[in-house]
Amino acid sequence: MKFNTKVIHGGQIKEKAYGAVMPPIYQTSTYAQASPGEHKGYEYSRTQNPTRHALERSIASLENAKYGLAFSSGLSAIDAIMKLFKSGDEIISTNDLYGGSYRLFNKIYKKFGLKFIFTDLRDLSNVESLISDKTKLIWVETPTNPMINVIDIKGLSDICKSNNILLGVDNTFSTPYLQKPIDLGADIVMHSATKFLAGHSDVILGLLAVSNDELAEKLYFMQNSSGAICGPMDSFLTLRGIKTLHVRMDRHCENAYKIAEFLDGHPSVDKLYWPGLKQHRNHDVATRQMKNFGGMISFTVKNGNFEKVKKITSNFKVFTLAESLGGVESLVNHPATMTHASIPKEERDKIGIVDSLIRLSVGIEDVKDLIDDLDQAIG
Repeated sequence: MKFNTKVIHGGQIKEKAYGAVMPPIYQTSTYAQASPGEHKGYEYSRTQNPTRHALERSIASLENAKYGLAFSSGLSAIDAIMKLFKSGDEIISTNDLYGGSYRLFNKIYKKFGLKFIFTDLRDLSNVESLISDKTKLIWVETPTNPMINVIDIKGLSDICKSNNILLGVDNTFSTPYLQKPIDLGADIVMHSATKFLAGHSDVILGLLAVSNDELAEKLYFMQNSSGAICGPMDSFLTLRGIKTLHVRMDRHCENAYKIAEFLDGHPSVDKLYWPGLKQHRNHDVATRQMKNFGGMISFTVKNGNFEKVKKITSNFKVFTLAESLGGVESLVNHPATMTHASIPKEERDKIGIVDSLIRLSVGIEDVKDLIDDLDQAIG
């Protein structure tokens, strides 16, 4: 089954009771049993829910994985992964990381004895020297948030496999339409489905996809035992969003390409980050492992202090100043004070999350309106 068919039919089971074309919303907490332990496969909705299962089968199908797991948010999905490890274990992560992930690692799990090593994973030669017998996981975003760096998943997978280390990939920015980490050797794929997968800025939800039986069993145990599951309505909305993923992502990418062309060489723009540009440091890697280059663009403003950037980001008419990304509407974000404010300033500055950095989530509006809005806002 081709991808554009999978988004609509992948992993889905025809509803038998009334022939509903869309998966029903099973808004129930519990299920009747004929006698103790005798039921129709469902006992309690924290453990099993047919609407959530439809979504979990969908993400497994799209990621070419055996198993899918749905959670209440992307962070709760990452939280389940962290619970696989014990005090003293080490995790290597990209230093260009979503602020919420950084906070989870450094402010919560560090207290429980996990050690996190942050490094620039664009250069794989950095990795081998950091691996020890305590290293259990390498965690990457690619493209990264917000610097839009691209990391070689296949190259990193080869290193992980030779050292018996798990590789986890946050695939939120790419979605399985543009990039399939499991095909490239990843063990765990995570999505903040809040973003491009659901695609309409009306859901908070996280997803995991894995193929290893033992790993899946452990993660299902974490999902059920910790209880950070998503509800049936959010599962339904995300599954509905997925059905148009391929159509939306094509437009996100098309609009981003034209906006990147506009920003490239703009007199007020200093640095521009989008992997579709040939001058992007990781353009060759992106071309090799991605179908297209995504709808996320970051750039810095020349001579841009916070007051100047504040004025620009507050002056948009079509773009909306807001956190999050990946919806049909275009959003503008100031990472240093919004999504990445939990990272200390000295750490932000080292990796390029400076006060003059602006991140765009390019929507599916008419691109001329978006370019005109950028033009008047940047000045």
